[in-house]
Amino acid sequence: MSPNETLRESVVLIQRALKWLLTLVPISVVIGSACAFFLWSLDLVTRTRWEHPWLLFLLPVAGVVVGLVYHKFGRSAERGNNLILEEIHEPGGGVPRRMAPLVLFGTLVTHLFGGSAGREGTAVQMGGSIASGCGRLLGFESADMRVLLMAGVAAGFGAVFGTPLAGAIFAIEVLTIGSLQYEALLPCFVASVVGDWTCHAWGIQHTSYRILFSGFEGTTHNLHLDGLLLAKIGVASVAFGLVSLVFSESSHRLHSFFKMICPYAPFRPAIGGVLVIGLVWVLGTSDYLGLGVASANPHAMTIPSFFTGQTTHVWSWWWKILFTAITLSCGFKGGEVTPLFFIGAALGNVLAGLLGAPTDLLAGLGFVAVFAGASNTPLACTIMGIELFGATNAVYIAAACFIAYIFSGHSGIYLSQRIAVPKTSASNLPPEISLGDVRIIQPPRVDRLLSQLQSRFVEANNPETNAGEPQMPHRHKVKSSEIGMIRIYLRPSDRRKVSGFKARLSVKALYKELIETAKHDGVINAVAHHTHYGFSNRGPLQDFNAEIQNAHLTVCVEMVGSTEQLETFCRRHGDLLKDKVVIYKPFERWELHPVDASADAKAGGTPEVLLKAGDQSR
Repeated sequence: MSPNETLRESVVLIQRALKWLLTLVPISVVIGSACAFFLWSLDLVTRTRWEHPWLLFLLPVAGVVVGLVYHKFGRSAERGNNLILEEIHEPGGGVPRRMAPLVLFGTLVTHLFGGSAGREGTAVQMGGSIASGCGRLLGFESADMRVLLMAGVAAGFGAVFGTPLAGAIFAIEVLTIGSLQYEALLPCFVASVVGDWTCHAWGIQHTSYRILFSGFEGTTHNLHLDGLLLAKIGVASVAFGLVSLVFSESSHRLHSFFKMICPYAPFRPAIGGVLVIGLVWVLGTSDYLGLGVASANPHAMTIPSFFTGQTTHVWSWWWKILFTAITLSCGFKGGEVTPLFFIGAALGNVLAGLLGAPTDLLAGLGFVAVFAGASNTPLACTIMGIELFGATNAVYIAAACFIAYIFSGHSGIYLSQRIAVPKTSASNLPPEISLGDVRIIQPPRVDRLLSQLQSRFVEANNPETNAGEPQMPHRHKVKSSEIGMIRIYLRPSDRRKVSGFKARLSVKALYKELIETAKHDGVINAVAHHTHYGFSNRGPLQDFNAEIQNAHLTVCVEMVGSTEQLETFCRRHGDLLKDKVVIYKPFERWELHPVDASADAKAGGTPEVLLKAGDQSR
């Protein structure tokens, strides 16, 4: 690279850095202030619940209120953290501004009446919502909007936990398993540090967790390492990873269960609230409600208590999983992270006694490792452990997070998280697949077993199969033929280049002109994605909606026809397609004909036309 090119690149980098600095500092101050207000309010409602335990019995009613508010005003905001991840991966409709006040309201109501939830989800959603609103106000393009959303996540995470370094890494690591988005590293770092500093400036103090273990007798250096202890930590970390898997799967399964038994979303929290009250009555304790960080009862099980040598309930980690999974799966709001801290610390406390390891060390390792497995962010959790507990046990912290990450499998609390590099080479997963899609193409073993049992039950109770009667013969046959598809990518605002002011006023949007031209040329199908404009099987043109709001967001015009027909179309109308991205794909067309075609023809029947599409991107 020549000196002039190097100088120009340096100038561009400096300009970009100044742009992000001037943009992110005020936005992060707003996010940090919002998180400070949230933490102050959360402490207030928690203490109110301690003073009035009877509020727990209103949890079902409070759940219905939260459900109705989200049902009426929530819309896409209901998807929470997953919506933010999807918008970072593929910017589209944006993160709605209403997400911040809605999640703040929902979380405070959840904690006021005794739901078991955390605070990370609220901070991340407020950060993403505020950042998205500011980005739209400033007219950010999609590439910069991605970075701004990531910075908003970093600011919210760093402020709510008081871990700015972990917040920056979390924002770039949580998006894709096995890949880091380094282009956003500096903006996320700035946002996280400013957000955390602002939160502290408002007088917010975070709970202090301490690991007093600093090596066995004879240890002479800071980053000590004991082989036997490391082996014990390895065994415990496998358990941490498996428990994080249990938490994720329990949450997803319970969410499906609530949807199945109660199709009307606003009423699901009422069912969950009744279940939580029942569990409190059965167990005779309210230790598993709320965050689990502090309690009005000095003898209660809390996260700090697990770092001491006091004996805890052996199954406390399991009960916290159940309380939290029920609370969040039925529709209450909050986060999963602080409950995961409770689960990990409680499990570490139990395993320390079984393995003969330092209690505070294993509680601290479980604290970060279970979160690492559930969120698939081992690097961020390792840094979080160092920020919270110091660097003395950094090797043990890293080992616990990395092992838990591996043993948590391709599951997690964020189903919109994508997989760039699978955790094992034997996974055979498609590239960039989301965790939600993994559950579809590779359902867990229990789901497969239940599906097999259900199929056998249906076969056993099918009178036709059971009686050995012959099945009905197929009445149609499939005839296949080759067919093609082209995709043309352009902007909704694109027009045909014409001269003259009057001519310009009369020119239609280019995507509409392409579809009308295809209609005239006899193409079978032509549609424009996102605009609801087109025709199918040579039917009439349908114009359901006007152009989408973002005039620069890419629109895809898709045409289906014979290869020769599509090639002729491109050659004939090359002036419309100039400088556009055009992609061709071969497909197979299926036509369904009755077995007795002649009889069907006499009856006036018409074959049904299908398209066998090998494309999985839609």
